[in-house]
Amino acid sequence: MSDITQCVLTPSVSEDGFDPLGVAVYRASTIVFKDAASYAARGTRGHEGYSYGLYGTPTTRTLEAKLTALEQGAWTFLAPSGQAANILAILPFLSAGDHILMVDSVYPPMRDFAETDLRRLGVAVDYFDPFDMQDVAAKMRSTTRMVWCESPGSTTMEVIDLPQIAAIAHAHGALVGLDNTWATPLNYKPLCHGADLVTEALTKFVSGHSDVLMGSLTVADERLIAPIRAQMGRFGIGVSPDDASLVLRGFETLGLRLRHSERVALEFAHRLADHPLVDRVLHPALKTSPGHALWQRDFLGSSGVFSIVFNQAASTGVATALDAFRLFVIGASWGGTRSLAAPMPVARHRSVTPWTGPDVVLRLSIGLEDEAELWADLERFLLALDQQQG
Repeated sequence: MSDITQCVLTPSVSEDGFDPLGVAVYRASTIVFKDAASYAARGTRGHEGYSYGLYGTPTTRTLEAKLTALEQGAWTFLAPSGQAANILAILPFLSAGDHILMVDSVYPPMRDFAETDLRRLGVAVDYFDPFDMQDVAAKMRSTTRMVWCESPGSTTMEVIDLPQIAAIAHAHGALVGLDNTWATPLNYKPLCHGADLVTEALTKFVSGHSDVLMGSLTVADERLIAPIRAQMGRFGIGVSPDDASLVLRGFETLGLRLRHSERVALEFAHRLADHPLVDRVLHPALKTSPGHALWQRDFLGSSGVFSIVFNQAASTGVATALDAFRLFVIGASWGGTRSLAAPMPVARHRSVTPWTGPDVVLRLSIGLEDEAELWADLERFLLALDQQQG
């Protein structure tokens, strides 16, 4: 064999005795087959087999398996972002003439997707009050194929009664999907409460370091696997094994990071609730927060993300006062090691449950900084906000 050929071929080496704790990064587009018959039969390998890099490598399968176990589902797909996972949970099951029902507190990009793309494709779209099960039942149609949920609701933290919604939807032959990014599978297991599909923005708490984009979609039933896998193949959607390895690394510390952020966020939420500039704090673990009883019944814990509604006079100065922060950084997303603050508009993203408070709600994500220093930073912000009132 010539030197030129040996440069191209990869020698096979023994892996006996090599048992590392870390997951290897398998990069691949082409998957080779031992003979022509195996290549011809590659379609029979199913969703668990390997046929092309787009459909998975041992690295991505490891992450999928971890998520499937935690979500208590049948199979998990990985997507390039949380929003991509949400869309892949919906598109394979809707056609022109079908109907989707979405919670009114849904993640704004999902509302945009429904209003822009689903309507363009001939899908009818409605929204339901997150607290009104009669509203859900009244809006179901013979053509309803999906009820899409998020709990707690984006920014405003409404917790829905998922088991009741699932019972209503299933009685009409509709699927139920839920975006579980706030809670992660450590704090909430939607598939155990009636959902058929659950998504996570792994970008956030699971990866945990604000340096990778990825989403997951886990299904409760194997019959849902083929439509999603086929849709992903037609769209050419896959994820990088390098990114998957970063998520796997972050996953190992998720339990510790989440419990720390949960504890500090809840402590801060209680303190902020009594501040004279604050109208109310939106955190499902607070007794005053919408859906607290449902959170207490169904969830295993809370998150490091909550929102603050300031009184009408103070709310106008929030944007300017943000510049007083020294530790909190201003930015979208959440769940990383750094604490984040993001002013979020609400009213424009509601159609069934009008938002009556100040339109700017401040969403905080608690990171891993020293909590005393972090609270001092919040006091700095509050002082700047108060000085604007004078």
